[in-house]
Amino acid sequence: MASEKNGAVKKRRSNQADNPDSLCEEAETCYRLRLPEDFYQFWKFCEELDPEKPSDALVSSVGLKLVGPYDIIAGKHKKAKSTDVNFNLHWRFFYDPPEFQTILVGDSRTQYHMGYFRDVPDELPVWVGANEAKKGCVISQVGDNVFAAVKLFLSKKLNEVTDKKKNAVLKDIDEKLTRTAKELGYSLEQKTVKMKQRDKKVVTKAFHGAGLVVPVDKNDVGYRELPETNANLKKICKAIVDAPTDEERVKAFAPIQEMLTFVQFANDECDYGMGYELGMDLFCYGSHYFHKTVGQLLPLAYSLLKRNLFAEIIEQHLGNRREEDLDQLAP
Repeated sequence: MASEKNGAVKKRRSNQADNPDSLCEEAETCYRLRLPEDFYQFWKFCEELDPEKPSDALVSSVGLKLVGPYDIIAGKHKKAKSTDVNFNLHWRFFYDPPEFQTILVGDSRTQYHMGYFRDVPDELPVWVGANEAKKGCVISQVGDNVFAAVKLFLSKKLNEVTDKKKNAVLKDIDEKLTRTAKELGYSLEQKTVKMKQRDKKVVTKAFHGAGLVVPVDKNDVGYRELPETNANLKKICKAIVDAPTDEERVKAFAPIQEMLTFVQFANDECDYGMGYELGMDLFCYGSHYFHKTVGQLLPLAYSLLKRNLFAEIIEQHLGNRREEDLDQLAP
């Protein structure tokens, strides 16, 4: 099995950009996540736009910078002052769940960023998502590959830009990207058939809207619904955060405590999706008041689902959850 996987990786890279194989392997080793073919092909595309600085090829024209695992392809990690770099937290924004791996950043005011979204850490991403961290935790689907995601971003940009010169530059990049994607056989649709098929496996949208996928057998073992709707759960969370005193806050926590008991019963009966959903919703709400509860729920849910890397990521993120200074390789 391992040799098959290694063979697939080598085959995938055989027609990649002139990146040394060692850097490609290093990118996947640092993150302990497999990267899809479009990741490497998009780097090659950016290399053709700007051979000197591929990571910045789209910055001045489109407003997007290649980051995250692209920093390793660029060799940025070799210039970092600190050798103690945590790639689990490298460009991990405040609302990024462990399933999300940032690869592009945009407007710093809204903290717009795109990334690969995975349901399982040892599988390839299911699609590319986008989030504006300053606006909350909504993750939108923007394509099943990075070419499609950037194409969608370009289309919106072209509708907004009125300056003729800027518009001409954007159109030129758009045409080059479209041509390259078609030559490589990538879909430029925002929602592909494969993505729609994945949607059918989603047991609940969760607060972030990206959906949670857990194994559910023919007897519906694997997931059971929370006793509260999303709207009601948000009201409960608001009451906790807005409580005027610690005493009031403890009282407001009662419905959550009750749900934690339900989660324990659910876990005993192999319905691991319930604790996963509650933990993710509380993480997405964003308040530090929920960090302890999230720390109880999510690592356990991920471990039960055999998604151990995600358990590690959420524990580290909760311990260092910040809104700024997300670049672990900053000089």
